[in-house]
Amino acid sequence: SSGQYAHYVFNSIDLDRNGSLSFEEFVANLSILLRGTVDEKLQWTFSLYDINGDGCITKEEMKEIVTAIYELMGKVPEGCEEEQAIKEKVERLFEKMDRNCDGKITLDEFIECCTKDESIRRSIAVFDTIF
Repeated sequence: SSGQYAHYVFNSIDLDRNGSLSFEEFVANLSILLRGTVDEKLQWTFSLYDINGDGCITKEEMKEIVTAIYELMGKVPEGCEEEQAIKEKVERLFEKMDRNCDGKITLDEFIECCTKDESIRRSIAVFDTIF
């Protein structure tokens, strides 16, 4: 099911939070994903994970997005083992990204960690070869 992930993506694109996408919102976001700089793509990704838009990613927000990604990939969490795997993934991500250990990830922490991680940089570069 792509429903929950699609919901989060929609919310990150709906900049004025009016429940619909204007052509300008759609094109601006598509432009960032396809032609934006690495920093712009990371800022967009951060906004996807920052579900409530307060400028920080909490463990709960990270868990929500990771769960939605697992569901999108067909790895639907069913039971304690899968839930534990998601929790452990979130903990590992926080250990890596939450540099000051305050329980939340700021945009600066997110960008710093992602730009230093080769696998993340490669996955972002995938968008460069689409068109």
